[in-house]
Amino acid sequence: MAHFAELDADNVVTRIVVINNAELLDENDVEQEILGISFCQSLFGGTWKQTSYNGNLRKNFAGVGYSYDSGKDAFIPPQPYSSWTLNETSCQWEAPVSYPTDGNKYTWNEETTSWDVIE
Repeated sequence: MAHFAELDADNVVTRIVVINNAELLDENDVEQEILGISFCQSLFGGTWKQTSYNGNLRKNFAGVGYSYDSGKDAFIPPQPYSSWTLNETSCQWEAPVSYPTDGNKYTWNEETTSWDVIE
């Protein structure tokens, strides 16, 4: 199955649809994204980009609220905290302090920009 993300005028994902891979096949049985886009447009209208669970297409699997960056050709999740920065390679947000590796569970504290142990 193939997954496609619908984008609004600001390139924010509004929904994800699943279509049969057969809709992407050209006359040589080669998958072509443009055929999937055309299929989605014929059913729903709008602007569409293909996304994939394994991340080999556009860095991240799109989700509602993600943005599409055409320069990076990537889906980027919403920024979880204002102190976090975007990793330009993975297109994932990263905390200013690495997550501890001591086996405890932590939650991010934006006020102190640090990880707090979950008791």
